[in-house]
Amino acid sequence: MLALQQTAQYKRHRPENTLLYQLVERYYPQFTTTLAEQNRYLPNYVEREFDDFLRCGRLEHGFLRVACGHCKHEKLVAFSCKRRGFCPSCGAIRMAISAALLVDDVLKGYPIRQWVLSLPIPLRLLLARYPSELGKVLGIIHRAISTHIVNRAGFSNKQAKTGAVTLIQRFGSALNLNIHFHMLFLEGAISENAWGGTTFTRIKAPSYDDMVELVHIISHRIAKYLEKVGIVQRDMENSYLNLPIDDEDSLLQLQGASVSYRIAMGPQRGQKVFTLQTLPASTEGEYGQLANTSGFSLHAGVFANADEPEKLERLCRYISRPAISEQRLSMTQHGKVRYELKTPYRDGTTHVFFDPVDFIGKLAALIPPPRLNLTRFGLPASSAYLRQTATCEHKLLRHNVERIALNLPIKKITSQLSLTMLGECHG
Repeated sequence: MLALQQTAQYKRHRPENTLLYQLVERYYPQFTTTLAEQNRYLPNYVEREFDDFLRCGRLEHGFLRVACGHCKHEKLVAFSCKRRGFCPSCGAIRMAISAALLVDDVLKGYPIRQWVLSLPIPLRLLLARYPSELGKVLGIIHRAISTHIVNRAGFSNKQAKTGAVTLIQRFGSALNLNIHFHMLFLEGAISENAWGGTTFTRIKAPSYDDMVELVHIISHRIAKYLEKVGIVQRDMENSYLNLPIDDEDSLLQLQGASVSYRIAMGPQRGQKVFTLQTLPASTEGEYGQLANTSGFSLHAGVFANADEPEKLERLCRYISRPAISEQRLSMTQHGKVRYELKTPYRDGTTHVFFDPVDFIGKLAALIPPPRLNLTRFGLPASSAYLRQTATCEHKLLRHNVERIALNLPIKKITSQLSLTMLGECHG
């Protein structure tokens, strides 16, 4: 196994030495005090996210002792917060586990295409306000794309099925609230054959015309559904969101500022976030597997063949990555938080700048509410490969790694195996 063969030694994460931890530790109390002075308060789950983040990786808040049965060498593994908002350490653990699961047990052996749907800015705020509607909206998107794939394979929805795994991302590269969908669809359809088994029929890559047609269908159906449930109101001339803005809802105000790239706290409240443009603006228009309409953007240009597990794993790690990268976070000489974009915007923007207190507000806006599943599986039950399990050795290794990483109770851990995973066994 790769994890057993690697020679890199385990090195304990020290969050107190990172800039992100220092910013939260110093400015989060000031942020909550400022809100309290305005008679505004954060939801309990947001407060717990910050409190648990400040305890994450600190030995004084609990740890697991792992010992080698041969040489008696010991390592202390600090408990983690296991939160989903902005903790880079826990996000990286979740990314690695999710990617391994998808590549080894779920999507193995089939060509996969990534479909990415971005929403208009008002709908991003709406889905942040009404997270229960995420599943309904995703169902509309999934049915449109899966029907297109099945039909391209020469079947109807009753004759064949395709499958997808969707990861819902709540963040953009500028730490803005940007709810969008990364969907890994099978590049074809699965149908039953005359011998009682299944047959996979592969399709060609979608054309630009296909993308334009799909994005129009998806945008129309989403708008129709939101109007039906009363979230979108129409009159003779305009359509608008029926989104109640309550002055006491502090999180909604923070989300509204985040989704529109505006400052939420301080004397410059309501103004645009300061950006740095160091590259010339791009003049690229619509092309290939990319289509836009009315703020909806659908992209399907990333593909991994069945014999490219490394490419598929890179893709899975990308779509399940943490919200914030500590490597791109820094401070200016004037005390501003500087965050480098992963990919420059079309207007040449490469960096965004925040006041430290406003930066805490941007983190708060990214925290998902509890019991909101951000990974959705829509896979055909008739596919035997979906129920395929790993070998006992692989399952044991992953089981122990996950339980160490996620602080779950461990009834019995083989000491030698545990220390081997940490790269520290001297026996």
